[in-house]
Amino acid sequence: MEFTFSYFQYFANHLAIAWPLLFSIALLIAALGVGVGFHESWGRFESIYWAFITATTVGYGDIRPLKPLSRVLSIFIALIGVTFTGIMVALAIDAATKAFGDVLIHVNSRAAIEEVQRVSAVASNGDVLVWAASRA
Repeated sequence: MEFTFSYFQYFANHLAIAWPLLFSIALLIAALGVGVGFHESWGRFESIYWAFITATTVGYGDIRPLKPLSRVLSIFIALIGVTFTGIMVALAIDAATKAFGDVLIHVNSRAAIEEVQRVSAVASNGDVLVWAASRA
């Protein structure tokens, strides 16, 4: 549970920083979609729907451009969409990496405390103790 909270905190912080870029990319996808829709004589909703389906590389095929210029623009929309997805994945991976780091530090700290307590218990018995600590 600790990892989950840490992950979402890092991911939210990353989104707070990257939102202007992500929003700009989403606006570009929508604008290109409206442009293709105008060229293909689609409605605004269908145009934006098609643009985001294309950008996410889902491509249901229910709406498709028929004119050459629209097809070229659809390639640009798909490439921009892959960039958007890549940025989101990069933010998620970085958040997960940092959250795992937090958990490992916490686990290692707990293990170190348990080792010190174990050694202290052995030393309190009056036994001769040789103890060496090392970091891997």
